[in-house]
Amino acid sequence: MVIQQPPSASPSISKAGFAATAFATKLDRHLDRITRARGALGAPQVLVRSRTNGIDYSYGARSTPFHAASIGKVATTVLIMQLVDEGAVTLDTSVQSVLGPLDGVLAAEATVRQLLDHTSGAADYFEGPVTSGPPFLGLVVSDPDRFWEPQDLLEFSRTRQVPVGMPGERFQYSDTGYILAGLVIEAVSGAPFHDVLRDRIFRPLAMNDSWMMWRSDPAASAGRSHGPIAPLWLGRVEASAFRSVSCDWAGGGIVSTVDDLAKLSEGLQSTLVSAGMLAEMRRTRHRFRRGIHYGTGLMELRFGEFSFLLRGFPRPTGHIGVLGTHMFHDAVNDAHIVMNFHSTREMVRSFRTLIRIEQLLRRR
Repeated sequence: MVIQQPPSASPSISKAGFAATAFATKLDRHLDRITRARGALGAPQVLVRSRTNGIDYSYGARSTPFHAASIGKVATTVLIMQLVDEGAVTLDTSVQSVLGPLDGVLAAEATVRQLLDHTSGAADYFEGPVTSGPPFLGLVVSDPDRFWEPQDLLEFSRTRQVPVGMPGERFQYSDTGYILAGLVIEAVSGAPFHDVLRDRIFRPLAMNDSWMMWRSDPAASAGRSHGPIAPLWLGRVEASAFRSVSCDWAGGGIVSTVDDLAKLSEGLQSTLVSAGMLAEMRRTRHRFRRGIHYGTGLMELRFGEFSFLLRGFPRPTGHIGVLGTHMFHDAVNDAHIVMNFHSTREMVRSFRTLIRIEQLLRRR
């Protein structure tokens, strides 16, 4: 746990510093209990930052990079929004007009917007049903040395799945849609996705300890290669060194730290995209799960749908990942919250912790 307190000794600042310390003490107790219950999984990685409230709290291995999973969809959406602002593409551009025919994967009418808000009709290669053979995660675990290219992922969806509907017909979460969004970014920008990500997001935000897993090195590495990342559990299999985790790509292949993802969350609210594009990302139209609503590449949490006891809580925006990863901005408390629980089996504990954080922020 780390607490950063303002240096002034004025009464108002002292009160803020006291509140920040109390926040940290109570959250430490919660996370100590969680860590004991997790056993061999060890401590989760947690960061809560609120500059206006003097909070810079961390728990667990603050500097250790980890696989951010679907938090990466926020970065992919940001890149599209930047290209829209520059006039290089529009949200209503048809995907086929950029990438050519995508028979068996995506209908010709599907638009870039529909890729980002999961209404394109594309199946989900990562967790969606298959027509034959093992599900995709089974391949990731059984063939850990396989390197997955974007076209391999599309081929899996084309030959082993069926589209879930026509474009605009229904909301269905789709990692396949974000692979296509990554290919749109490459086609429009004329550069590899990982280079665009580095040049447009990592370097401008000084996210110096972030990179695309198996595809690049840290943004400011100056040729220095990275070391191992935090453990990554797919069910009961530890997969942090698997080349097969290359399958995430534009749907969530970023490796980062809690501090770097806090920079991404902060940058999203300020410099990364225009106010109009940010409003588009926040405009929720669909329900992902009870309590989790989806806009364009951003989730909004509505805690009151989890329990009536949580009514009146803020509605933070950001994204979660299948490994129990979280990146959210709570505008009411001016707080950026980043967490990594390391495992596909830890989503419930991760949300309990997020609720506890919000409870403690409300009591300040």
